[in-house]
Amino acid sequence: MKIDGVAALVTGGASGLGEAVVRKLTGAGAKAVIVDRDQSKGDALAGELGDVAAFVHTDVTDPAQVEVAVDTAASMGPLRIVVNCAGIGWASRVVDKAGNPHDFDVFKKVTEINVFGTFNVMRVGAAAMAKTDPVEDGERGLIVNTASVAAFDGQIGQIAYAASKGAVVSMTLPAARDLASLGIRVLTIAPGTFDTPMLALLPQDRRDALAANIPFPKRLGAPEDFAALVAHMAENDYLNGETIRLDGAIRMPPKG
Repeated sequence: MKIDGVAALVTGGASGLGEAVVRKLTGAGAKAVIVDRDQSKGDALAGELGDVAAFVHTDVTDPAQVEVAVDTAASMGPLRIVVNCAGIGWASRVVDKAGNPHDFDVFKKVTEINVFGTFNVMRVGAAAMAKTDPVEDGERGLIVNTASVAAFDGQIGQIAYAASKGAVVSMTLPAARDLASLGIRVLTIAPGTFDTPMLALLPQDRRDALAANIPFPKRLGAPEDFAALVAHMAENDYLNGETIRLDGAIRMPPKG
């Protein structure tokens, strides 16, 4: 599938992995809707990119708001690419050292955003893609979801995050099978330790220690690495129904 001339929607698109995807796709000729809850960053990025991008303030768990964002993307061209980068993390054990159980509302919140939000955008985006005219091989579009290596190597304190990302992985194949008759592919990326705004808050020695645990290359993943894989997924139409680890061969130890 050619990226040039299509419309894309990227959740979490105002910063980090999502911002890199927006820049990559618009740089390749797409028009993009930036979906995020951060109004200032979203407006700033859309303003910088000009008429190839639009920002729509959106809570991914709200069906009505997601429909507005998808309609906006579809108005900019044939909607062919949806990338889900929006998500949150949380650190807490099932039972903490003081004997307190994991906060149940927090677990539900992580699941709501990472799982329900991803599914909400996927279902509405796929319905819009299904209305487009097919291109080569009958393809209508691509959905890329974001999991994490925590789906496979969940560490101590990552129970909520790992569960949510495991659910994203588990949705990949059935979603690809559901949407195959419509010519819509579904893929998932499971990033390892990436240099995102969250990690930028850590002191340099801690960042260096994280990078040292990565077999090769010995560096934190760059958002541009993630964006490059999204672009390749768009262009390689035989990729479907798969989760790809993007992690420098790291396997996370029990304790971070």
